Amino acid sequence: MNPHAPLKLVISGPVGAGKTTFVQTLSETPVLATEAEASEDIGKANTTVAFDFGTLTLAGHDVHLYGTPGQERFNFMWEVLCEGALGLVLLVAGDRPQDFTHARNILEFITSRVPVPFVIGVTRQDQPRVWDPTDVALYFDLPETQVIGLNATRPDDARHLLVCLLERTLTHHPA
Repeated sequence: MNPHAPLKLVISGPVGAGKTTFVQTLSETPVLATEAEASEDIGKANTTVAFDFGTLTLAGHDVHLYGTPGQERFNFMWEVLCEGALGLVLLVAGDRPQDFTHARNILEFITSRVPVPFVIGVTRQDQPRVWDPTDVALYFDLPETQVIGLNATRPDDARHLLVCLLERTLTHHPA
């Protein structure tokens, strides 16, 4: 790996899981967002159609953040963006368990094509009647340490999730 090349992190998940918000929260530069009017009923007026792009500096390294679109018709973007990625953050909205199956499909699609370390972020932990990360870990059949609750608008929460992903990356893929 080129020590001067930027690191790439991918943020994926179903529509409305908080991907754009997460990238905006972490990015130290204005986020390039490819939002367009939704052409289907997805529960919101606009949606990401290519990817969101932000940057941050972490321990002296440039990190590029790529937020994927959530609709299955954009699945080619999931694979393209994950090529060469340091890690994947899969976000699921904790108050939308009906989207968990789609989130699992996204995760299986990506990890079956690109071996990438990942964590799951359960967003909207500040809302009432939201799934606890422990229950989401059970649903996905993952260790509790791989599923983290957060409010995607809080920088400390977003950074904590990023640290958990990097710890997992270093633990499972030593240099």
